[in-house]
Amino acid sequence: MGSTDSVIDDAFAAALYGDGDEGLDTGASLLAAAPGSDAELRRRGEEYLGRAWRGGWQPADVVRLVRRDLEEPHVRLAADLIRAETRAYAHLPPRWTEQLAGLGRDLGPEAARPRDRFSYATTHLQLYRLLLRLPPIEPVGPPPGESVPGPVEGEPRMLTRVRALLAKAEATGYPEEAEALTAKAQELMARHSLDEALLAARTHAKDVPGACRVGVDAPYETAKAILLDSVAAANHCRAVWNEAFGFSTVVGFEPDLEAVELLYTSLLVQGTAAMTKAEAGQRAAGRKRTKTFRQTFLLAYAHRIGARLARAGEHAVKEAAEAAGVSGGSDASPLPVLAARDVAVTGRAERMFPETTTTRVRGATDGEGWAHGTAAADRAHVTPRGRGPALP
Repeated sequence: MGSTDSVIDDAFAAALYGDGDEGLDTGASLLAAAPGSDAELRRRGEEYLGRAWRGGWQPADVVRLVRRDLEEPHVRLAADLIRAETRAYAHLPPRWTEQLAGLGRDLGPEAARPRDRFSYATTHLQLYRLLLRLPPIEPVGPPPGESVPGPVEGEPRMLTRVRALLAKAEATGYPEEAEALTAKAQELMARHSLDEALLAARTHAKDVPGACRVGVDAPYETAKAILLDSVAAANHCRAVWNEAFGFSTVVGFEPDLEAVELLYTSLLVQGTAAMTKAEAGQRAAGRKRTKTFRQTFLLAYAHRIGARLARAGEHAVKEAAEAAGVSGGSDASPLPVLAARDVAVTGRAERMFPETTTTRVRGATDGEGWAHGTAAADRAHVTPRGRGPALP
């Protein structure tokens, strides 16, 4: 084992601290000539993943970054290593099971694999170089092995209904139907959030805000971050965009975090479909500046959507407040409860991100793109916001 460790130490020293590609080639050559090093090489990869978890990273974060900065073989290797490393834990933090189930799902059976030992070693070293350079980030939950498993329960019936509504909204070819379905989904989620908040207040449950990370991928990531910010605000959450690593951290109470993840994903699908259809019409008319059109379309779509979602949420709150006034008096009003939860969310977000900035949005220069994006947002349920997303 000592000689194996020595080979890997020399390989890593060359690959990580040598002269760029030349050092990487030297390290890969050392490993290629030592077939007995494979098991130790994989063990060290799992060790680097454990270090990433302790630094606040989660499986989806790591794979997203690998996909952005490296290539398909690295994504497959990262997914394989993550699955192997996480099998060692008796229980995993919330959301990890779903993340693990999605690892490499889109690679397919024909994903490229290294064909020789040199390529095999190079892929490992390139991935490990990325893992070793991951800085600590704000944790959104405990690392694996430190979480306390809670009761195993099925998904709330409301979420099942919301998923079904949003799936229909994404599939329909009729904009008015998509609007109605999306609005109904937002209203259901708002009522569920109210029910959870009032129940926690009545039972004096020590419910505290949590956080999750949502990928914000290129291209047009600024528009996507604004869309997520708008959806978060409409659901009593705060979103902070980390542009460098391609995600936003959403802070809020658990039912609201679930609503944000579901609705953002659906609205992005709906918006992209509407953009593609509108762009086809522009091309048929002889237009060629599609990149500018797409960017402006998505900015308009994101800019418009929050206010419309907020109206659906406000309608649910108003109905609940009126019902409380009739049946239970002012003490049963949801407004003080919601205000207290908003304060708690803001406090948690400010503790996690004591320094944030706002960014000026640029690139909305296409009049046709803005008009089409606004119209699509009106059809799918959407918001005007006068600023860009918060940045850590």
